Amino acid sequence: MLKEDKESGFISHLSELRKRLIHSFIFLIIFFVFCYIFAEHLYGFLVEPYATAVKDDEIDRRLIFTALQETFLTYLKVSFFTAFFITFPFILIQIWKFIAPGLYKHEKVAILPYLILTPILFFLGGMLVYYLIMPLAIKFFLSFESSGISTNLPIQLEAKVNEYLSLVMKLIFAFGISFQLPVVLSLLARVGIVDSEFLKTRRKYVVVMIFAAAALLTPPDPITQIGLAIPLLILYELSIFSVKFIENKKFKNDV
Repeated sequence: MLKEDKESGFISHLSELRKRLIHSFIFLIIFFVFCYIFAEHLYGFLVEPYATAVKDDEIDRRLIFTALQETFLTYLKVSFFTAFFITFPFILIQIWKFIAPGLYKHEKVAILPYLILTPILFFLGGMLVYYLIMPLAIKFFLSFESSGISTNLPIQLEAKVNEYLSLVMKLIFAFGISFQLPVVLSLLARVGIVDSEFLKTRRKYVVVMIFAAAALLTPPDPITQIGLAIPLLILYELSIFSVKFIENKKFKNDV
């Protein structure tokens, strides 16, 4: 009888998980269709950093595509990217609704701030890319153009639609995910895997790891690499304070 109860409980959990996944998928598809209707406007929004960076140039700038299906596929990609960006908080809510019934009240109170903080940090990472990193990176790359005086032929950028938007979306995801560092370290501290002293003593190794991760996640230019590494270093230092706060709170509760 006990075995049957366990099996029925396991099956009910799987059913609940499937329901939450289906809800998330339906929500994502609905927003994908909605975003595709406005794909051209979304494209214009993502191209804005490039347009702003080159608006004072004497050259007539444009974005090109070299395959018949490239623009269509780019609109699909932009629509899905935006839909996921919008539905990310909803997906977290579905995860919360799935795990919340199995948690004690104090565990719910402990986890809920992280569910709120996760999308906020993700959006902050995306905003940093859009408003600061991309304009600086575009200016940096355009500085390598040549008028042709010393190279016989001019070297001029004609960026492809797909490549430009892929770069923007990749950077937004890279920064958004990297900005989850305080959440990850705080959760690890709550389960006792790390503590503030551990994070302090490993700081020099973390600095190397952060710059290595920035080199892997971003294009090979100093602007975007430093632009990712410096915020991560700041977030790491803030994580140490967060972990120390958690330890002090645990100590008071134990006393």
